[in-house]
Amino acid sequence: MAESIRTFWKGYLRLALVTIPIRLVTAERAEATPKFRQIDRVSKQRIRYVKVVPGKGEIKKEDIVMGYEVEPGNYVLMEDSELDSVKLETKHTIELTQFVDAHEIDPLYFERPYYVLPDGEIAEEGYRVIRDVLKERRKAAIGQLTLRGKENLVALYPGGAGLVLDTLRYDSEIKDADDVFSSIAHGESRADMRKMAEELIDNRSQPFDPSKYKNHYADALRELVKSKLSTGQAVAVEDNSPSGAKVLDFMEALKRSVAAAEAPPAPAQKKATTTKAEAAPSRAPAKRKPAKRRA
Repeated sequence: MAESIRTFWKGYLRLALVTIPIRLVTAERAEATPKFRQIDRVSKQRIRYVKVVPGKGEIKKEDIVMGYEVEPGNYVLMEDSELDSVKLETKHTIELTQFVDAHEIDPLYFERPYYVLPDGEIAEEGYRVIRDVLKERRKAAIGQLTLRGKENLVALYPGGAGLVLDTLRYDSEIKDADDVFSSIAHGESRADMRKMAEELIDNRSQPFDPSKYKNHYADALRELVKSKLSTGQAVAVEDNSPSGAKVLDFMEALKRSVAAAEAPPAPAQKKATTTKAEAAPSRAPAKRKPAKRRA
């Protein structure tokens, strides 16, 4: 396997009395865009951010606690141990509580995807059963999962040869559509203009292929970096971190970054028998129930 797969979360997938050990890995690939740091133009040192209190200066990590603002200027302080003591079953288990037709989930709700893997050989059989039935019925499973101190609504659905989990936004996190679009005039659009739009859409309709689209900004940044390297415009930057200062060969680091970005992609793995379109839920806008009017 070309890329190392780092486990992001480990726990259990539960459906009624069936519990399957699983792990999540991120489905997003780090963008091959040059990463910038802020540098002091004069001293050529990295600019770093410190946590300070006015009149006191920098604060040690162990002296920082979390505060919940109950009213302007008044906070309830929480220690890490107190936050960890909050008992949430979703910290360790994703319980599948509902199944919906995959296309019913409005794209507005999708937030971030993760690949779901069985954790161990014993877990694989149950994992494959859930994957196959969801694929056959074109369903997505809904549940909840705690990640990074937040309880997330999640959707689980088949993707390729495995399962994909997407964190979803809660309904309370989505602005009311009626409020946002209230200034748009009502009534039907002109028939002749609709016909022209229909013809244009029909002529340009084809299966979605994300590989056809490139990040032009990232490509332009790489070209700019290469151009500056070719004219010797690179400097050694002092790493003034608390762990000890050291001078970095910035030229060599940039060369490595550019070379890594230009490396040929890893050979594609054998495709699953089902296409992405068949396996993953459609994210075409679904028919939504009328938005609730807010008083």
